[in-house]
Amino acid sequence: MAKPPAQFCSFCLRPRTEVDLLISGHKAEICSDCVEQAHEIVHAERTSAPGKRASNELKLIKPKQIRAFLDEYVIGQDEAKITLAVAVYNHYKRINQAGKNKDDIEIDKSNVILVGETGTGKTLIARTIARMLNVPFCIADATVLTEAGYVGEDVESVLTRLLQAADYNVESAQRGIVFIDEIDKIARKGDNPSLTRDVSGEGVQQGLLKLLEGSVIGVPPQGGRKHPEQKLIQVDTRQILFICGGAFDGIQRRISDRLSRQSIGFKPQGKTRPNEEDVLQYVAPQDIKSFGLIPELVGRLPVVTYLSPLDASALKRILTEPKNALLSQYQKLLEMDNVHLKVEDEVLDLIVEKALEYKLGARGLRSIFEAIMRQEMFDAPDSGASELIITREMAEKRLAQSQFGSAA
Repeated sequence: MAKPPAQFCSFCLRPRTEVDLLISGHKAEICSDCVEQAHEIVHAERTSAPGKRASNELKLIKPKQIRAFLDEYVIGQDEAKITLAVAVYNHYKRINQAGKNKDDIEIDKSNVILVGETGTGKTLIARTIARMLNVPFCIADATVLTEAGYVGEDVESVLTRLLQAADYNVESAQRGIVFIDEIDKIARKGDNPSLTRDVSGEGVQQGLLKLLEGSVIGVPPQGGRKHPEQKLIQVDTRQILFICGGAFDGIQRRISDRLSRQSIGFKPQGKTRPNEEDVLQYVAPQDIKSFGLIPELVGRLPVVTYLSPLDASALKRILTEPKNALLSQYQKLLEMDNVHLKVEDEVLDLIVEKALEYKLGARGLRSIFEAIMRQEMFDAPDSGASELIITREMAEKRLAQSQFGSAA
């Protein structure tokens, strides 16, 4: 005789009609909701166990090792690599020593701001460091943030992304790295505070102050707006490293003006005025402040470094040298179709020429390479050929047929 179907969950006593799924066991039943809650409880207990906490101490990687790892993925930008390697090393030394200091010396964290044109590698450097350290990492775009109560995202949504990257493990998220891109886009609209509300500029900067400084923030678990009835996750940002990046278009002129004012009345000894491209190496907090970031925010980003514009030599190395070089990626894609890809050196020169012509930086290399390879990748799976050679003549023909065919 068949066993009659279960009528209710043995744990929450809800009837079958009120649950998605009812699982039968030996003389007991459990619903899908109770299974999910039980899984969360077990996961929380395992991650909070004393033995587990002890193993969560980060293995410190020295600055030279961090720099060497970055060299495998990022071409050039030596100054930015060294600055970030030191900042990250000191930051995680600070985390590992939390609660162990007996001399009551509290070490402040050193958030970083990266200044450099688009496509120079700001995001890549931050992502590569996070991969090496094996800590939660997220990228947030400052352009979508607005002051609380207005259309857009609250600043707390930055931490929502970090929580999601940490699989909602709060302890893990609190040691993560947040990269806030386009930080220059929330600059104040004028040099003087406005009488009207600047909801996507100064208002956002004010909201970011608590995050960067280090405090306990109530974060909506699924993002979106806060509501009185919504359950918030409390995240302590004191151990989170914030790296902010921005192009700061036009800041070179501000740096040049400052350097010119400083040299009035003094005759430079053996030095020439730096050109527009070299002047970025002299960037200082006062330049970022004059660009439109409020002094309080600049003060919470004490480490300032720059990324130089990429020249033809650096762009060509980016195509071939890093572990995830663009050429290697396309060779791997075609290898899956049993096709060996060979690209002539003159084609690489053409790609670099176009990237410089359109001022696209390293990010533009893929767009140009894709325009050249699109038709070849369309034909390759059915061609039956075992080798594909891309010549400059072929590349020029493909580019002429693409969006890169017209002059910049």
